[in-house]
Amino acid sequence: MKRVGSFSIFRWISIGLIAAAVVLTVFQLVVFSRLRTTFTTGTKIAGVDVTGLTMEQAASRVTQAYSYPVELHYGENIIQVKPSTLGFSLNLTAIMTAADQARAAQPFWPSFFAYLFNQLPPSAEVPLRADIDEDRIREYLENEIAARYDQQAAMYEPVPGSVNFTSGDPGQTLDVDRSVDLVVNALRSPTARVVNLALEQGSVAKPSLQTLRVLLRQIVDVNEFTGEVEIYLQDLSNGAELQLAYRNGEVLTPGIAFSADSTIKIAIMVAAYREIPEPASAEITQLVQDMIAKSDNTSTDALMSTVLDPTLGPLAVTRTVREIGLQSTFLDGMFYVGAPLLTGNIVTPANSRQDVNTDPDPYTQTTPAEIGVLLSDIYQCAQDDGGTLIAVFPGEITPGECRSMLTYLTQNRIGVLIEAGLPDGTRIGHKHGWAIDPVDGLMHAIGDAALVYTPGGNYVLSIFIHNTDQIIWDYANKLYADLSRAVYNYFNLPVQ
Repeated sequence: MKRVGSFSIFRWISIGLIAAAVVLTVFQLVVFSRLRTTFTTGTKIAGVDVTGLTMEQAASRVTQAYSYPVELHYGENIIQVKPSTLGFSLNLTAIMTAADQARAAQPFWPSFFAYLFNQLPPSAEVPLRADIDEDRIREYLENEIAARYDQQAAMYEPVPGSVNFTSGDPGQTLDVDRSVDLVVNALRSPTARVVNLALEQGSVAKPSLQTLRVLLRQIVDVNEFTGEVEIYLQDLSNGAELQLAYRNGEVLTPGIAFSADSTIKIAIMVAAYREIPEPASAEITQLVQDMIAKSDNTSTDALMSTVLDPTLGPLAVTRTVREIGLQSTFLDGMFYVGAPLLTGNIVTPANSRQDVNTDPDPYTQTTPAEIGVLLSDIYQCAQDDGGTLIAVFPGEITPGECRSMLTYLTQNRIGVLIEAGLPDGTRIGHKHGWAIDPVDGLMHAIGDAALVYTPGGNYVLSIFIHNTDQIIWDYANKLYADLSRAVYNYFNLPVQ
């Protein structure tokens, strides 16, 4: 009887354990079945984490994520745009169908038994499925963004009544092609919805020489100079030229004959160096230095008499400039008082004009362009061993001699005329000239021709003025300084 009773106890214990196991299994089966109705840990649909969500909840979350506006940044401007405005259409049905299929791909019972051993079903990633119309994006960027926020470059313009130009603005424009790609990427992301649009910085080029010509005319008007003004400018980097002849509001044809006065000493120096052996003697060097730096007439006559010809030295100067193509520049006598004209009444294209007459000196004449071109020839000869002087006078003028000429020109420091308009420390090589009329004892003409070296580029500037009325020095000097500063400012505008 004890054995039977004992067996019965163990039987009931076994039955109880089996029943408990069945209940526990059923419970785990229920839990697992519920778990199967949601997405497992780490599952992402179109980049959105849907862990623990049902199909309906996941669909809502994905829809919400891709409904957020895309934020466009144009510099400091912020524009929020609905995805639909940019041609974005979410294909939710296809996405959720793919998500359900990925979940159903896991067999029930193997997954359940793996779950019983604490092994969760593997996570899945379902890619985004959407339609994006890039043409709509491009249209929006062009019509709503670029048209509203683009800033076109503002060119430099003359400031009336001054020697300056307005500040240029490079502006900026939308790079539509690059920005379309950036917007597409943002539309395809549930989180990175901010787009820094691609912008292109514009550029501000140096204004044209025609713009500078306008400013120079305004400066003459502001200074109320009523006589003839002629300006020659050459950009030594590319040979571009500006010529302006002006008289009391009237634009004249350039190429006016002016009294050369001491500016002809540039031509004398060139002619002399054709004959001066290299290296020059100390005596000749001193004569050249005094002629240019001190504008000493006695040294000038001595140089021509010693190196060229005791009597006909001036005609050798004229021959030299003719050989390099300067048809309106000449010297027809020495500088000492009472020196005779050697030929008399030299006719040139400039002094034979009938439309304008500056009553130029019969001894020596030039035009702003011709004396400016001569300076350019010296510069080119010294800079790169080339140019007109080397070509026309091979073996007679050397690059070393041209560099010596430039040295003498830079020693002419007077602080007025073209030099007065330059910032302190600017290198300038020039020769000026003016004379007092022997008849009325007044000054009627001034000339200055210069090589100017600046950070923004080197240039030749030649300015000659004449007035039948007396020229007041202070007013003339201010005119020169203003014209010179305007040209300097032009060459040194910041190019962005």
